[in-house]
Amino acid sequence: MGRADQGERHGAGLTEAARDTGEAGVFPSTCWECSVCCGTRVTVTNGRVTDIAPNAEHPYSKGAFCIKGLRGALGVTYGPGRVLHPMRRDGPRGSGRWMRISWDAALDEMADRFAAVRAQHGPLALVGAVSGAFFSRGAIVALLMRSIGSPNWMINQDLCGGCRAVSARATGLNITSGEDIANTSCVLLVGRNPHAADPVQWAAIKQARQRGARLIVIDPKRIPACDLADLWLRPRPGTDAALALAMIAVLIEENLYDRDFVARWCHGFDALAARAAQYPPAVAARLTGVPAEDIVAAARMYARGPSCFVSGHGIDAFSAGVQTFRAYHSLLAISGNVDRRGGNRRVKTPRGFKSYLDLLHMPQFRLPEEIERQTLGADRFPLWAGPRGWQTACHNPTVIEAVLTGRPYPVHAMYISGVNIAVTYPNTQNTLAALRSLDFVAVATHEMTPTAAMADIVLPKTTALEEEEVSFAPAGPAVLYTRNVVPPCGEARCDLDIAVGLIDRLAARGAATKNLIPWRSQREFNAFILGDSGISLAELQRTGCVPVPYRLGNFDEAPFATPTRKIELYSETMRAVGLDPLPDFVPPGRERASDDVRARFPLILLTGDREKTYHHSRFRGDAWARKVSPDPTLLIHPATARALGIGDKEWVTVETPAGTAPCRLRAKVSEATAPDVVSTGMGWWRPDAPGPEHGALEININAALSYAGPYDPASGSPDARGLLCRVARATTPALRP
Repeated sequence: MGRADQGERHGAGLTEAARDTGEAGVFPSTCWECSVCCGTRVTVTNGRVTDIAPNAEHPYSKGAFCIKGLRGALGVTYGPGRVLHPMRRDGPRGSGRWMRISWDAALDEMADRFAAVRAQHGPLALVGAVSGAFFSRGAIVALLMRSIGSPNWMINQDLCGGCRAVSARATGLNITSGEDIANTSCVLLVGRNPHAADPVQWAAIKQARQRGARLIVIDPKRIPACDLADLWLRPRPGTDAALALAMIAVLIEENLYDRDFVARWCHGFDALAARAAQYPPAVAARLTGVPAEDIVAAARMYARGPSCFVSGHGIDAFSAGVQTFRAYHSLLAISGNVDRRGGNRRVKTPRGFKSYLDLLHMPQFRLPEEIERQTLGADRFPLWAGPRGWQTACHNPTVIEAVLTGRPYPVHAMYISGVNIAVTYPNTQNTLAALRSLDFVAVATHEMTPTAAMADIVLPKTTALEEEEVSFAPAGPAVLYTRNVVPPCGEARCDLDIAVGLIDRLAARGAATKNLIPWRSQREFNAFILGDSGISLAELQRTGCVPVPYRLGNFDEAPFATPTRKIELYSETMRAVGLDPLPDFVPPGRERASDDVRARFPLILLTGDREKTYHHSRFRGDAWARKVSPDPTLLIHPATARALGIGDKEWVTVETPAGTAPCRLRAKVSEATAPDVVSTGMGWWRPDAPGPEHGALEININAALSYAGPYDPASGSPDARGLLCRVARATTPALRP
């Protein structure tokens, strides 16, 4: 496979920042094994990381941490499956046969193949794929593709966080989630399980409850937060928008909204009031299954404030996600909990600092608008893809369709960095078929994932312990620093080094439109991100985190980024692209199914359950994680399990009406779900199962799902949860390595 002993080190290809690493000591840093970004203290002994611990002095995370931070980065960096050298496929695609090659050979071949595709089919036939612009790799992959002349790059956020982001942009309410739990009097927790997903939020919520803050939980599952809650509202999956609109109706009817804030800073209140009046608590109770008196009680409790809205994946990954978030964002706005102590703070980076998202929208790093309008999916989802999009990224299903059919235009080559699309995208079979049909695929990775197994060239990537990262945490607010505490193992390189080497070669072949990555090292890039913010790399190296001052309520100085410069309850941005400018309840897609389909698929499937051991498809080969969570599970109510003859820990099959293959999971009998609801996680595969799929077609729930729509008309998100399904006892267990 071309992998080498973990002790091997190579100086060639190291970034400027990396050459100074490896000294012994304990260093403040930031964990980015997930998007929480907790503060760490990393111990280095003899050039190797020997311990990662929480940083109790970190002003943002305050010592909160999880097992992924303690064990994940070490496993990824020093695990036996680490890819350490560039490799070329040495057999049919997916055969698992590889030849070790040099970096020059790898980059030359990539440049030759990309240049050939560009010459024959045009730059739009080249597509990038990455997790998104939360980390620097996302911005770098986007700028790499733009340098080639292609606006096409894929991200994961249509399945996680994208609906929230599109709503925030359309409404002008640029918040994230739970920014000031520490000072709130009421937490409104909707569709998020911070016990498993966010140790910082979970610690803050528990501390808030200890000092007397109220807690409202809205979730169809009984999560640990329900045991702390004053109110637990359990809506039927996919009906949260009706509940939020009913809470708005209560605030307006009982004059509990912030009249002064609405008059000064909200646009379209009367129209919102008329829309919300269609969903009084009695109507919402019928739609959601939540008693009307509980809806009224929740609205009154939230209105007393100050209140902090904490949201998650549970109201995001489905075809009405943007409207659902717009309903909650409107509730937040009319209650006056915007830039208020104990409410939700807007994202405000330090003056002179540039976030990765800022970078994507800076004019000097953009392609001409007529090119960006050709981004795959921009014609159907202009608030997601293309020049007006959140990250300007493609609509992923449109890319896969283009690969397989050539419509609306052909895609022939792909560069994938740090993301496992064969596992994380719905309809695994279709994604694998698309990868097989491409003329050329290059993948930068830490390990041989099912996605990397389909590549022609595999490149070794640096890990969070080997590269330097500067980012901004809105919940701090603070600028965070991830220190490259040790040199890269083997010949691993960071994304910027890979991109610079590739662009140089493409330019030499006349295949680069413009070099939009002017930095020659990650250190130069990070200095650019810091800009003239007054925060230096030296200060970040000493502390690992620099809190930034924040002014609440400076709406005149920093108005809302909408056409009216106000929070748009009635979104002029949505109206301009022909979408409903007001939040509304859209019935779940399953309710449009025929009686026959609903009879054959009588259960409702929730996906995306978070586990403390895994983050999406990562850490699946780590012994510590597999010891804790060896198999994928399906939460199923005891009454439902009895009716189906299913015992606890027995293997079951899960099927949906999508017509894809069934998925095999282990039953976990639990009263956490309602009798008609089952629930599971995502991202499952087994590194030591036979390739190239490595179990992704058998134990990965995405293999049982469709990526074909219906789609959210604003974000293009599919229904990845709240789906009809059926469950049966498996006749044989799932494959075990």
